[in-house]
Amino acid sequence: MRGPEVEEIEMKSGIVILVLVLMCVLEKTVAVDVVIPFGSLKLHYYKTTDTCKYAEEYVKHQVGLAWKKDRTVTASLLRLVYSDCFITGCDGSILLDGPDTEKMAPQNYGLKGFDVVDRIKKVMEAYCPGVVSCSDILHLATKEAVALAGAPKYPVFTGRRDAMTSTKASVDLPSPSISWNQALEYFQSRGLDVLDLGTLLGAHSLGKTRCSSIYDRLYNYNKTGTRDPTLKLSFFRTLRSQCPKDSRTANPATSPFVYLNPDSGSSYNFSNSYYSRVLRNEAVLGVDQQFIFSSDGIRIADEFSAIFEDFRRSFALAMYRMGSIGVLTGNEGEIRKQCRFTNANNPNLK
Repeated sequence: MRGPEVEEIEMKSGIVILVLVLMCVLEKTVAVDVVIPFGSLKLHYYKTTDTCKYAEEYVKHQVGLAWKKDRTVTASLLRLVYSDCFITGCDGSILLDGPDTEKMAPQNYGLKGFDVVDRIKKVMEAYCPGVVSCSDILHLATKEAVALAGAPKYPVFTGRRDAMTSTKASVDLPSPSISWNQALEYFQSRGLDVLDLGTLLGAHSLGKTRCSSIYDRLYNYNKTGTRDPTLKLSFFRTLRSQCPKDSRTANPATSPFVYLNPDSGSSYNFSNSYYSRVLRNEAVLGVDQQFIFSSDGIRIADEFSAIFEDFRRSFALAMYRMGSIGVLTGNEGEIRKQCRFTNANNPNLK
């Protein structure tokens, strides 16, 4: 009979093998030193500690129900994880409500997926009260959602605890129009590398953005009063028809949506067609088109556009690495009773 220690060793061995395979496949693509951040998190933490044996099954079931109703849940959860981890770490601070919290920052306008996390937390509190953190729920839910969309299931080591603060002023997420070098510098400041950048941008293979996010690319690139010259003319005309000049309004909620990857569109399938579009100068966001201005970026896009499985493997590793940024464990933070409130500020606990 296999014990939990054997399962954990096997999963860690699997991650090491994944890294070695990627290093061989991408040896001529980019030069990076891959670090595997096991830290103090554990595989199947709630099962191995016998604190909530079926926690991951509860998450899987609830995400499956949500995905059947609305496939946009995958893109919503991916954005939530990014918005959480890149600020104060993967601590669930993005989930907190309040007029001055992270979710109220301009960069986080339009975030969705909170209702999915809330429903899962309600189930957890019914079966395992005060045990499973909101930050772990977010990461486990994202893993299940991306798998349903066609991405690989990557290991989510658990045991995170929840932050007790969240401030709008702490949000420094960059503009979707920054350069490749600026994006890389931002990723490196979080302990990630060029391969993580090129891979995680591939999350834009599904989802939507507002026309207001690409208005400058279409009508006033670098304040020139014209289009971004890197944008293929035929695709520019398509985007312009979807985002007319009046699509930039004072109220962002009225700006129309466009698909980040028209090839996947409403199917919300995870695919490598995003990289093919980048190489054809048909990226929607400015930062995505920046691939072509970096030799590393071009090599990554070439590799992933040609071999989907390489992209899938790299995505699994990059999500795992991002999920290890700035986690709280042990006696740090708390386990919230509700994800939108710290326990001290929870109106239902007073």
